[in-house]
Amino acid sequence: MFTLRRWWDKNALKAGLIVLAIGTAWGIQQTNGAFIDELYYVITRPFQTNPSAEKQLEDAYLLELQQRVIELENQNQKLRELIDDRESSKLDVTAQATIIGRSADNWWQQITVNKGTQANVKIGDIATGRGGLVGRIINVTPHTARILLLSDPTSQIGVKVSRSRSAGFLKGQSGAQATMKFFEKDLDVKPGDIIVTSSFSRLFPQDIPLGRVASIDSDASPAPEATIQLSVPISSLEWVTIHPYTPKLDVDAAPAEIVTEDSNF
Repeated sequence: MFTLRRWWDKNALKAGLIVLAIGTAWGIQQTNGAFIDELYYVITRPFQTNPSAEKQLEDAYLLELQQRVIELENQNQKLRELIDDRESSKLDVTAQATIIGRSADNWWQQITVNKGTQANVKIGDIATGRGGLVGRIINVTPHTARILLLSDPTSQIGVKVSRSRSAGFLKGQSGAQATMKFFEKDLDVKPGDIIVTSSFSRLFPQDIPLGRVASIDSDASPAPEATIQLSVPISSLEWVTIHPYTPKLDVDAAPAEIVTEDSNF
């Protein structure tokens, strides 16, 4: 007994350290290291500083300013593009307008813009965007106007192939593509050809670009048809340019024909 006590007095510290090491290793194994993470958190917590509420508000404000700057840069770019189109266009310009209304149910049919009769906008005027034709004004108020898009299924526009002059009419398909129905069976058209408005259209001036031929169905009856990729990204429009235009109605045509579908091209 005396010998055991002497050994214990001599080796107690070592034994304690060994037991502590074994216990620590076992604890780490059982908790997948969570014990160490918790111990580190307890030791270092007094030295950690959380950002103050004022600092958080400053960071949020700076982020908001950065986002506003990016949005303003995007808007300025779109305005520069509209100005470039305006300077190169042969059409007179009534106003530049922002799209302020669009229904999800009629996304490809109509849009509302922020210019009306007080900006000299009138029914029958036409709207263009970056790339070509957008549609025509069908309703106005003092401060707004509603535009019937060329992608509307009720919209039919007299058009022609710019290269060969092959003529037909364009019908909207509620999407980024439309269908061109030709008047004649024998025609000269190929993918990539540019499509413009023709003199057959009573509601639009001629030679306004509106798309390119994507594909051709030569077997369609009674005459070939072509799928036209519209030039203007109608689904993401934000701005349009409004041009004055008086539709070429027949003498005995009713005024209501101006605001209905373009069935007489």
